[in-house]
Amino acid sequence: MPTIAAVRRSPRVSDGSKIADPIAVNPEIVSTPKKRRLKSNPTTEDSLVTSALTPSPMESSPCKWKSPRRYVTDSPKALPNANRGDKAVNLSKSPAKKRLLESFIEKPMWNPRDMEQLNAVKEALHVSRAPSNLVCREVEHNRVLEFCKQAVEQKKAGSLYICGCPGTGKSLSMEKVNKVLVNWAEESCFQAPDTLSLNCSSLSNTYDIFSKILDKIQTRRKLNSHTSALQYLQKVFSEKQQSAVTKMLLIVADELDYLITKDRAVLHELFMLTTLPYSRFILIGIANAIDLADKFLPMLQSLNCKPAVITFRAYSKDQIISILQQRLNAFPYKIFQPQALELCARKVASASGDMRKALWICRSAIEMLEAEIRDSINSLDLPSLHGGVCDQQRDGACDKPLVHESNVVRVDHVAIALSKAYRSPVVDTIQSLPQHQQIILCSAAKLFRGKKKDATIGELNVSYVDVCKSTLIPPVGIMELSSMCRVLGDQGILKVGKAREEKLCRVTLKVDEADITFALQGIRFFRNCLQQY
Repeated sequence: MPTIAAVRRSPRVSDGSKIADPIAVNPEIVSTPKKRRLKSNPTTEDSLVTSALTPSPMESSPCKWKSPRRYVTDSPKALPNANRGDKAVNLSKSPAKKRLLESFIEKPMWNPRDMEQLNAVKEALHVSRAPSNLVCREVEHNRVLEFCKQAVEQKKAGSLYICGCPGTGKSLSMEKVNKVLVNWAEESCFQAPDTLSLNCSSLSNTYDIFSKILDKIQTRRKLNSHTSALQYLQKVFSEKQQSAVTKMLLIVADELDYLITKDRAVLHELFMLTTLPYSRFILIGIANAIDLADKFLPMLQSLNCKPAVITFRAYSKDQIISILQQRLNAFPYKIFQPQALELCARKVASASGDMRKALWICRSAIEMLEAEIRDSINSLDLPSLHGGVCDQQRDGACDKPLVHESNVVRVDHVAIALSKAYRSPVVDTIQSLPQHQQIILCSAAKLFRGKKKDATIGELNVSYVDVCKSTLIPPVGIMELSSMCRVLGDQGILKVGKAREEKLCRVTLKVDEADITFALQGIRFFRNCLQQY
């Protein structure tokens, strides 16, 4: 009788009787079970039958069985998303993510309604608040300090001129140099010099600076009516016996350009004091003009006593961010959005690099946040801001990061503060001009860079046509250009002269180029055009 090979019987018997002999089943036909066994608790007998019916992976072809790793993942016994859950747990335990989470969880929330916190932040961002450490001016600070140390060690007079744009840390660096120099002299067993710091803008008379120097060296005697303070100083430091009893004197003269007179005599005589045979002066002048020594003191260069020059460059964007972060890191809570600080730094660095302006803008942005909270005090959920329980917290869905972000200074606050700091009626007027008049101003700003202060309408027309061609805008004719220049002249932006021919009329800018740049920097074309040269 032929063998019935197509009969398929379940290896299990429901009434608990003996299992059918597995030898009766053809092992060549049965390769794998057709259905997956979904029962969670198989009996011992079931496991025996399964092991007898299922061949080992090595006996079947490689393409018909799954690797143990993949099989475990795809097993119906595995919990849903078990592996993904393990991965999530591992990621949450990574050191980098753990520190990031802790920085958000453990960092307390800044409450701008707390007047104590608010005043502390404003004070830290005030211009008069000197930081504990000098940031981004280490090179210039060390150069000034080495100059002073060398003069004290050799007991030799000398002069130094510090120049740079306003708000670049010149005066602050000198304050730090004075403190470090005194400590260094005491530790090195040198006699610390006396220090005279004065602001030349506060002098009622430019010659009063010599009287203040004479009072400081404490060797002043009753002067004859015909002897001035300058003459007495020249006499003292021309004689060895009288100058030997005086200490070294460090003179820090800020706003030195206020001493520039018509004949430049005061400024010249001040620097000449350091060239006397027995002079004991270390003169450090501070001003904004870079070419002051070359322009106003040519005789010093001929006498080979031209002062050394150290230039403080304008702060860059990264330097402004570093200085602001140094002041804000003293607080254990988040005050500014990083994007807000970057916006402030970018705008100030592109305009002037004045750190005092950046501090003022940050304080103004905090006041914007304070006014915003004051105006919306009735609509805000007061318990949530003061640590109470809100309705969403009761439901377990209160968005804490959203509340946290509402109490920090955002980008829009800084943008309003920037508009207040740099906006002027001239900027508003330029921004409201028609497109071709803005192109004329852009062309004039590029044309008048450098030593050139005016040009003819014909020359301006050539620059205007070049700008129009670069942006594929059809230019207007020279007669229409001339009429638009006169419209700009009526608004006080240009000054247009008179001539026999229209194209020979002289044109001069009556506004600052910085106002044109700031007014048009929001348009990419104008921004790129003004940055080309």
